[in-house]
Amino acid sequence: MGLAPSYPFLMAGRIIAGIGVGYALMIAPVYTAELSPAMNRGLLSSFPEIFITVGILLGYISNYALSYLPQHLNWRLMLGIAALPSVAIGIGVTSMPESPRWLVMKGRVQEAKTVLIRTSQNEEEANLRLAEITKAASVSAQWAGKGVWTELLVHPTRSVRRILIAAIGMNFFMQASGNDAVVYYTPEVFKAAGIHKRKQLVVITIIMGISKASFVLLSALYLDRFGRRPLLLLGTIGMTISLAALGLGSKFLEHSTTKPTWAIALSVLAVCADVSFFSIGLGPITWVYSSEVFPLRLRAQGTSLAVSVNRLVSGAVAMSFLSISKEITFGGMFFVLSGIMATATVFFYFWIPETKGKTLEEIGALFEDDAISDGRESE
Repeated sequence: MGLAPSYPFLMAGRIIAGIGVGYALMIAPVYTAELSPAMNRGLLSSFPEIFITVGILLGYISNYALSYLPQHLNWRLMLGIAALPSVAIGIGVTSMPESPRWLVMKGRVQEAKTVLIRTSQNEEEANLRLAEITKAASVSAQWAGKGVWTELLVHPTRSVRRILIAAIGMNFFMQASGNDAVVYYTPEVFKAAGIHKRKQLVVITIIMGISKASFVLLSALYLDRFGRRPLLLLGTIGMTISLAALGLGSKFLEHSTTKPTWAIALSVLAVCADVSFFSIGLGPITWVYSSEVFPLRLRAQGTSLAVSVNRLVSGAVAMSFLSISKEITFGGMFFVLSGIMATATVFFYFWIPETKGKTLEEIGALFEDDAISDGRESE
């Protein structure tokens, strides 16, 4: 894209890059979940979101630095630099072990054991994990030829239906929160709040990126200690309040000619709080949860379906955010997003059981009626 001679070439590069990102968003969390021990799976499966957030922050900083170069050169460097981490990832993939669960399903049990020994504390733990994976794989073998998509979408069992609703619902609310749109259009939001100087806009955007990166790392470190549900509910409740405060500040500024400092400060703090609470809850936990709840026989297709919903909603929100905001104002838009997050909180409370400390083979039982009730009562 950095060397594109025309707009069609630029768009072709963007489409190819988008396909690659789509593959990565689906494969990385599933691969990490299948490779990780149960007690560390939350932290390790959060890595995709951690690096996405750090990448966004580095993008803010590098774009600011490159913006002082001539206009015909700066945007090409902004796009071209992204090739460096892509090459590094491509080289790193060649030394990565295969998923032990995939190896067992292909009958390569000894290779799976070797991988599990490398990723477990001791050989006893590796043997225990191998026994659980082998048992789950034998169940999957009984479904061979019966159609994964049929079981997912046409004739799902009660527990599969619950898993599907939980995974798709979480991915839907992750993007319906408007977080990506807030990240994309932060300068427009702050301009509407009364901040017009370019340097101030960039500094505030970088501060927002630092907040987002700091809190996603904090969440990842404590995800296996406190569990998914508490951090998820904390994040959505915090986003509900932050978006409502942002809507209030924006509405006041829209009807004020003086642009008071307190309203501008409220808007800036509310944006930082919103992305921080997103990074505590929905940001990392969506990828962790989507990759661990589906049974082995449905994991690839189920996760791909959930991630597809994620990207479709992300695109829809990003493309409509400014248009809707022009019709109902930024303040009105933030009140709508606050309402969506309040709805998400109710959905997560009643539909999302805790998976902390469970092996991937044990998680399916959590979606039975009694298990979900016990999970809520234990909080």
